[in-house]
Amino acid sequence: MFALAAAAAAPASQPLGIFADHQDVGAVLHPGSAQYDSVHNAYTVSGSGENMWFGIDDFHFVWKKVSGDVALTAGIAFLGTGGNPHRKAVLMIRQTLDGTSPAVDVAVHGSGLTSLQFRDTAGVDTREVESNVSAPGAVRIEKRGDFIYAFVSGKDGKLQPAGASTKLALTGEFYVGIGVCAHNKDVVEKAVFSNVSLEQLPPATGKPVLVSALETVAIASSDRHVEYVAAAHFEAPNWSRDGKFLILNQEGTIRRLALDGTEPAQIATAPEIHCNNDHGISPDGRFLAISDSSAEDHKSRVYVLPLAGGTPRQVTPNAPSYWHGWSPDGKTLAFTGERGGNFDIYAIPVAGGEETRLTTAPGLDDGPEYSPDGAYIYFNSERTGQMQIWRMKSDGSAQEQVTSDDSNDWFPHLSPDGQSMVFVAYEKGVTGHPPNKDVELRLMALKDRKVRVLAKLFGGQGTINVPSWSPDGLKLAFVSYELLPEESLSLK
Repeated sequence: MFALAAAAAAPASQPLGIFADHQDVGAVLHPGSAQYDSVHNAYTVSGSGENMWFGIDDFHFVWKKVSGDVALTAGIAFLGTGGNPHRKAVLMIRQTLDGTSPAVDVAVHGSGLTSLQFRDTAGVDTREVESNVSAPGAVRIEKRGDFIYAFVSGKDGKLQPAGASTKLALTGEFYVGIGVCAHNKDVVEKAVFSNVSLEQLPPATGKPVLVSALETVAIASSDRHVEYVAAAHFEAPNWSRDGKFLILNQEGTIRRLALDGTEPAQIATAPEIHCNNDHGISPDGRFLAISDSSAEDHKSRVYVLPLAGGTPRQVTPNAPSYWHGWSPDGKTLAFTGERGGNFDIYAIPVAGGEETRLTTAPGLDDGPEYSPDGAYIYFNSERTGQMQIWRMKSDGSAQEQVTSDDSNDWFPHLSPDGQSMVFVAYEKGVTGHPPNKDVELRLMALKDRKVRVLAKLFGGQGTINVPSWSPDGLKLAFVSYELLPEESLSLK
């Protein structure tokens, strides 16, 4: 354990203030250094090292060994110009001083890019979640239990959730500190860490506050980027057909998020004002399908309206009905309906008419989505006793299982080229698709059915309920969540 006193209050016999020691970590050609200015509560750290990425970190680290829940806060500024734009100054938590150790850090790059980087197992490749704030005035890393959260200062100078978090189980004592990597093994870079504070966090007493982050993940690299974050509950992004904006639902409304840093704008759907997370855009980009329960019986029905907003037109007369797919020719909607106590997959003409039942298996069938060529409908089904991904021809024939694993798999979404499928996987013992669970976004190559993990996150319900591929097939949009105590949202 350690005291909460500010670094400036440390006695002169402690030249590193609140930290205990410093050293190079990994393979470093040029020794680093650290100086502490007690008057200004600042540290100047120099470091070499080729990178802090892949399976190893090479950098200079100023550290203290601690345990329990902690938070480290500082302002970060590089000294000098013209260095590698990928050089990094970090606030870090790591299990050991080995270069390959499990670790997580908030990294400010020379370019201003700020991200949460993490390696959850020794020697595995590092992943990251990029913040939508560049070169913030202050950053913070906060460990609460096994969850580690990033904070950045906003335009008002106050710290706010970055929307980036990860789960990392650290055992016993671990190391917390500051560090610098030059991203070039032949040079040394310097950074100043100002107003540094290290806190032991007491048990949270405030009510948990839900923070939602709309993220995108690059399919090729698995790198993630926060597009929008707020202390609010929003869900289920759809990507526009031109790739310029995203659609999401929040508090019964449908909102449009431009990818330019502005706040989401509400789309007019009245009198349907109790929209849920089952919505999507037509293939031609002109219309929006929504699922809404504003009717007198409060049961969800499917409606269609102009994407720009307008009065919705009811498509499904029966309820409850939840939209999930739009045929590539724009003529048919696929939806999940409960009829006679059983949830099945149905299709109905967009223009209206009779619904056609496509599945009849006992138990829940859900999440239907057409393949880009219209030949198949992919869906999830618990007919084997465990939720798995299935597919059938668009007329309901030739139903076959696609995934066979130990997890509970939900909401298949096909890439625009039809070559890949993403789905959300819950742990084996989870029933249904509840919120606030540890889940994985998994990517399957349909040609050989090999699966890899795109992202691990805290989410589930609301994460990818509906189609969320970018139109070029290079990214996927999803929502992750954080449950933060009120104390973490009242930082200065």
